Amino acid sequence: MTVSSTVSMTGFAARRGAALGFAWAWDIRSVNGKGLELRLRVPDWVDGLEASLRGELQKAIARGNVSLSLRLSREVGEAPGLRVNEEVLSSTLAALARVEEVAMAAGLTLAQPTSADVLGMRGVLDHAAAEEDTGPLRAAILADLPALLADFNAMRAGEGAALAGVITGQLDQIEALLRDAKAQSLARRDKAGDALRQSLARLLENAEGLDETRIAQELAILAVKQDVTEETDRLGAHIAAARALLTEKGPVGRKFDFMMQEFLREANTLLSKSQDLALTRTGLDLKTVIDQMREQVQNVE
Repeated sequence: MTVSSTVSMTGFAARRGAALGFAWAWDIRSVNGKGLELRLRVPDWVDGLEASLRGELQKAIARGNVSLSLRLSREVGEAPGLRVNEEVLSSTLAALARVEEVAMAAGLTLAQPTSADVLGMRGVLDHAAAEEDTGPLRAAILADLPALLADFNAMRAGEGAALAGVITGQLDQIEALLRDAKAQSLARRDKAGDALRQSLARLLENAEGLDETRIAQELAILAVKQDVTEETDRLGAHIAAARALLTEKGPVGRKFDFMMQEFLREANTLLSKSQDLALTRTGLDLKTVIDQMREQVQNVE
């Protein structure tokens, strides 16, 4: 049995940690995207933290719209050297009160912020005045990041395995429809050959001075134009390539996006050459399943 390596762009993880008198809570989530887009909400007073986190995320994640938040607070009381900025605190509390007032007027009830929430707001704690070295704290936080990313990527891998199962089922459907298309094409070829020969006989019976060789050549060209062997062969190759992508390590979403265009191109060409009711129905079914698979592929990293 082939093991899938497909990873989904959809994922979530949360984690808590503590060190050096601080406690923190992580939250990371992602949805599908064309490239990698990172949105970070982290304390700006920890020197170099955001840049370091951004660099680690870029190493661990290839595609997706990713949001990371980090809430950081002192574990017990106010630490030495830290000072509450009374002016900023007053304006922050006034702003919170105004938000609650507007929400109540709109009939909404908001959760009350805790003291830790208020202290975590920008400028309430005056860290600059403390002249505190935040390097050790930054190192402790970064040391906790791999565990968060492990949980996050484990969920994305689980989602990817389920996604690969869906795509595999759709490839099976396409393969079955392709077998039908080949059988219908062969049956149509025999019918078309008889029809062409009958048309040629009628032309020769009812017309004088026609070049029999020229007519035969034109009819042969028409038969070639209606032949879908090339399209069915290419679809078979695309199915094999798609199955291989599902086992390939690393990001394959962009390759899958391109392959879906090729699937649709061959299905459309097959339909344009069909000239047969049964083959046309099969071609339409092919397009339906390919469109469904393309929607699933949008979530592959």
